[in-house]
Amino acid sequence: MTVNGVPVVAIDGPTGSGKGAISRSLAAGLGWRLLDSGALYRSVALKAGREGFGLNDPQALAAAASRMQVEFSPALDPEAAYLDGEDVTALLRTEECGAMASRIAVIPEVRKALWVRQRDFARPPGLIADGRDMGTVVFPEAELKVYLTASPEERARRRYKQLIQKGIDVSLPDLSEDIARRDERDANRVVAPLKPAEDARVLDSTVLSPYYCHAPIRFWKV
Repeated sequence: MTVNGVPVVAIDGPTGSGKGAISRSLAAGLGWRLLDSGALYRSVALKAGREGFGLNDPQALAAAASRMQVEFSPALDPEAAYLDGEDVTALLRTEECGAMASRIAVIPEVRKALWVRQRDFARPPGLIADGRDMGTVVFPEAELKVYLTASPEERARRRYKQLIQKGIDVSLPDLSEDIARRDERDANRVVAPLKPAEDARVLDSTVLSPYYCHAPIRFWKV
């Protein structure tokens, strides 16, 4: 099934599974829109920090989630993200912002507000939706659902390499602990826990290259 006549591919998975890189590459290659749902939660975290409210004010967080303007431009820059017209790509990718976003993601009011925003991304010619509940909650009618995972050790190694390449000093053991905490929060939250959709194609990317992770989508398009 399509979403309002628009084909949607939902790609879910934990931090470091490779879903972000795969989603950006597919969106750029197909010329489709991209929804980086993690960046939406990071945008709420960034906006909250700038406007001076925190986790103890769910209504303010939900209001920020509803009114903020977020766009992605994978055709121009695979990681580009704009918040209210400002390029915030680098700010959203910090570990601090990611940790705050993970804590915000368990707040039901925020998830409800962003559910509406995320559904609005389904516009022609198609959408690649990257997240943790794209196939289970946001786009349960998606034509193709992929759940991408990898071993915790490999996911931490990938994230470490990514941050070091960007000039960000980080400890691999600390990063491993942070990923473990995020996994626990994501899997055990009451609202929209991280899990594969019943009809998702589960891919373990631990020893796979991005090319082989593209396979289910490439075959689906033929």
